[in-house]
Amino acid sequence: MAQPAPPIDTTVCKAEEDALEQDIDIARSKGQMLRRRQLAEELAALHARCQAVAPVQSRAARVEKLEQEIRELRTALGRAEEQLRQLKQGGS
Repeated sequence: MAQPAPPIDTTVCKAEEDALEQDIDIARSKGQMLRRRQLAEELAALHARCQAVAPVQSRAARVEKLEQEIRELRTALGRAEEQLRQLKQGGS
């Protein structure tokens, strides 16, 4: 029997997700916000591809994930604002 599309392996999805999240953390730590945004878009696309395979995520888990992302973005924004303040003050 032929299937319309090959099944997506959940272990592959998880491995790719872990790698992207690690790359996002590295980009964030280096202040590479554009790179972090690009990786986040790749991660979102990966989630869309793998969502059909993954069990439906609970509403609470989705809320927690979004709250975590917001905390991370606020932290990155704080760092960027501090760098901007230093540059405006003539610091290094």
